[in-house]
Amino acid sequence: MRSRCRDVAAGERGSITAEFAVALPAVVMVLALCLGGITVGAAQLRVQDAAAAAARAAGRGDSTAVAASIAPGAAASQWTEGPLVCVRVRATASFGGIPLSATSCALGGGQ
Repeated sequence: MRSRCRDVAAGERGSITAEFAVALPAVVMVLALCLGGITVGAAQLRVQDAAAAAARAAGRGDSTAVAASIAPGAAASQWTEGPLVCVRVRATASFGGIPLSATSCALGGGQ
């Protein structure tokens, strides 16, 4: 009986290593996608913060260059809608090259 158990155990040697080698790339890919999603989400928050800060600056009559300092590589465009000064900030996420955009408005004339 003892020799039969050894034969079965000897036939399954390395099966855990093979299963791990098959599963590891899938686990790594899921982790990379999760980290990429978090990175894109954080970049979108920076773009939204940059749009809000640039709109407040434009409302005071200052430059919208603050957007580039908050979200590096971002471009800001500005327009007026009645008493509001609106700013749209566009950037590209470093992970996947996903385009990001955010718009914010503030009262013009420092009101």
